[in-house]
Amino acid sequence: MTARIASAPISWGVIEVPGWGLQLGRERVLAEMVGLGIAATEFGPEGFLPDGPAERAAALAEAGLAAVGGFFPAVLHRSAEPGDAHDPLPAIERELEAYVAAGAGTLVLSAVTGEEGYDGTVELDDAEWATLLENLDRARSAAERAGVVATLHPHLGTVVESPEAVDRVIAGSGIGICLDTGHFTLGGGDPLALVRDHADRIVHAHLKDVSVAVAERVRAGEIDYREGVRQGMYRALGEGDARIAEIVAALRDAGYAGWYVLEQDTVVEDEGDAARALDAARRSAAFIREAVGE
Repeated sequence: MTARIASAPISWGVIEVPGWGLQLGRERVLAEMVGLGIAATEFGPEGFLPDGPAERAAALAEAGLAAVGGFFPAVLHRSAEPGDAHDPLPAIERELEAYVAAGAGTLVLSAVTGEEGYDGTVELDDAEWATLLENLDRARSAAERAGVVATLHPHLGTVVESPEAVDRVIAGSGIGICLDTGHFTLGGGDPLALVRDHADRIVHAHLKDVSVAVAERVRAGEIDYREGVRQGMYRALGEGDARIAEIVAALRDAGYAGWYVLEQDTVVEDEGDAARALDAARRSAAFIREAVGE
């Protein structure tokens, strides 16, 4: 099977966090992806692509890119009656309409705290955990009805970031896991061990290489997440400490058939940063092609 390699707009600094940095235009970002020989992309944050399902599909088709799906932040731990204002399912179902229209197959959920950004933490009580696990399974069922695979993305600054939280999700729900090699490392985990222990639950992969030295400063609270990214916490694939080649080999050995997404958070503040982001994406694309044997 030919490996499925894709990219994501965050590698160009396009993100849902207010005040993050310069948000490059859609046409430029998609054209640069295509110029790297990348054939598919995640959707990016709300507003990057058109909201309407048909319009979103048309924008990607015009750019010459297939749709993977995308990162969708949702508050999943607050108790609510189905259908009320705090129920996350209606928004998820609306998003899935765009997936169907664009032929995208992977919904990447992030269980956010409800606060802006990714520097806060929330400890869930048992009732909130039960709500979270129930909503993950509801989202999984809704996605299945639409022909889409739902995954949970463990992510720094969300309610599921640590290895212990990931284990609780795996034990308590049926949702697939998005392995993000950077965020799982930041959460104190070993991505290679996660693959070896739970390869059957990993259905999507976000590949980031990591500078452990910078990551440790973020984990210790010395600098915030954005500043860690700005200081080079994420490196072009193969140039950091995350053992990306070993992780990819372990995924392939386990029969992984999902996407390998070049998804490296980047802060772009000027044209120099934009050029460096493109160069890092170019080096990463070359690395992953070699790693998967293309």
